Amino acid sequence: MRPQTEKAVRAWRTSCAAEITTMVLGGAWKPSILHALAEHGVLRFGELSRLLSDLTDRVLTRQLRELEADGLLRRVVYPQVPPKVEYSLTELGENAQEVLNAMAAWGRSYASYAVEQQ
Repeated sequence: MRPQTEKAVRAWRTSCAAEITTMVLGGAWKPSILHALAEHGVLRFGELSRLLSDLTDRVLTRQLRELEADGLLRRVVYPQVPPKVEYSLTELGENAQEVLNAMAAWGRSYASYAVEQQ
């Protein structure tokens, strides 16, 4: 668990528990990464990079490390040359899909509202 996440979990009784959700799932690319892994199962770094083409390798690496540290994805390194690394969702990551689906539904609703307001 990342230090920031651990701090939020320790303090959750005095703050909104949704803050923990936002801390773990928040970020410009984490929902997209989790969605891609839910859809495809197991992906290598290059495959994720191609699927999320607007994402830089540096940001993808950081987001993957944070998701792994928070227990949402599994990183498997195969001892070969060149190195082969695969990413997949843990059970916790799979359970997060329900939250992400609710966020997506709300986002679609908000986008419809925003279009109507124009």
